Amino acid sequence: MTSSHTDCHYCLQSLRGKKYTLREENAYCVRCYDSLFANPCEECKQPIGCDSKDLAYKGRHWHERCFKCAKCSRSLVEKPFAAKDELLLCTECYSDEYSSKCFHCQKTIMPGSRKTEFKGSSWHESCFVCQYCRQPLGTKPLITKDNENYCVPCFEKQFAHHCYSCKKVITSGGVTYRDQPWHKECFVCAGCKTQLSGQKFISKDENPYCVDCFSNLYAKKCAACKKPITALGSAKFVSFEERQWHGECFNCTKCSISLVGRGFLTWQDGVFCHECGSAS
Repeated sequence: MTSSHTDCHYCLQSLRGKKYTLREENAYCVRCYDSLFANPCEECKQPIGCDSKDLAYKGRHWHERCFKCAKCSRSLVEKPFAAKDELLLCTECYSDEYSSKCFHCQKTIMPGSRKTEFKGSSWHESCFVCQYCRQPLGTKPLITKDNENYCVPCFEKQFAHHCYSCKKVITSGGVTYRDQPWHKECFVCAGCKTQLSGQKFISKDENPYCVDCFSNLYAKKCAACKKPITALGSAKFVSFEERQWHGECFNCTKCSISLVGRGFLTWQDGVFCHECGSAS
């Protein structure tokens, strides 16, 4: 501005024929205005005079010529930029230095882009989709297989096994019995319905039984101790004339010596070694 009828509000020098600046309705010569009110430039530290453009960002100020990327020095005027540790960077330099890469496409996730965090990795929102139907997963329930994500319906359609018992989908865990998949909670004793997952069990007529039920229902009793003889007990058992013994129970009725692998004699309900049998 030029004026021919006023003085500088600070130094009182005539502004006639000179440039001046108004601030709160008071006129100042350029020198006084710059001295009193000009902001220092963050880059060159010189005042940003009233004849220069003052670019401001978060309380800091730059000359237009100084408003540039701290790494490549390209001008940031009217261009997108990002701030890191008080430095201004163009989006390309910021991406090279600090931006994460999309787990799916391996391309940079630009500052300000919408992204999803999942299992410690970052994804473009447009890349975080079901591998099969390509629909966005967002916050929907999902299942991961071979580093690919699937919505639950697509995973069940493509990969999931169906329980042999209830016919419903097995989404995790499960038990295999006779080459068929079962839910853990569906794999139960055919007798008492106790869950058998992680427990010892015995098969009979293609049905699984807990040891107690099998013993009560099917196992033959040892002629000596009267306890059931099962495959989960002693690895050996002895059978003679429709009677069975645990290997460790097949002993001489009189002297208790083991008769396994030895000759023996029977008398009434007892079994005897030759010595005791001959003496009887």
